Amino acid sequence: MKPTRIAELLRPFIGDSEVSPTLLEQLQLYLEFLVRWNARINLTAVRDPEQIVTRHFGESLFAARILFPQDRDVTHCTLADFGSGAGFPGIPTKLWAPHIELILIESQNKKATFLREMLRALKLERVHVFAGRADDWDKCVDVVTLRAVERFEKALPLAARLLRPGGRLCLLIGSKQLETVRKLLGDPWTWDEAHPVPQSTERIVAIARS
Repeated sequence: MKPTRIAELLRPFIGDSEVSPTLLEQLQLYLEFLVRWNARINLTAVRDPEQIVTRHFGESLFAARILFPQDRDVTHCTLADFGSGAGFPGIPTKLWAPHIELILIESQNKKATFLREMLRALKLERVHVFAGRADDWDKCVDVVTLRAVERFEKALPLAARLLRPGGRLCLLIGSKQLETVRKLLGDPWTWDEAHPVPQSTERIVAIARS
């Protein structure tokens, strides 16, 4: 897929934000790599490249734009992508905000291998893959992202424990899940207003602050 088509498909998710030729080239490489690997191992049930761009890249970049607005001063930030799978939203977030340090947490070996090869192809710096369970990872970060993980109700408290005081938990979920999520986390979390994902009837980006 040509970078111009990728840019066209992503416009609803990133608005008038400037998309550099470098970012589009990286996304093009990511898409080609993902489609090729997805034919061998099950990384995503979405097979159509245009749907991958909108449903995976678009949603991830929409969240990245909320977390790291381009008009804000760049500061150091560590982000852990819990249950990263094929790298969403972690890798697109890193491409959007190159200044962050990214940790991709993925317990399935085949998916962890894909992530390492993808990062090598993209030549990204300050990105690490932790091939294990999140409860075996003993560090804390500024931001944790969580999207499409198995056993969500069990995963959520584990993800929350990875945050430093004052950190942000970014959830890419269905709107009907939000009430359950708030009950699971309880106090003293504070919530930003939920952001509806473009081109979706029920997907939202919900950010809680510890």
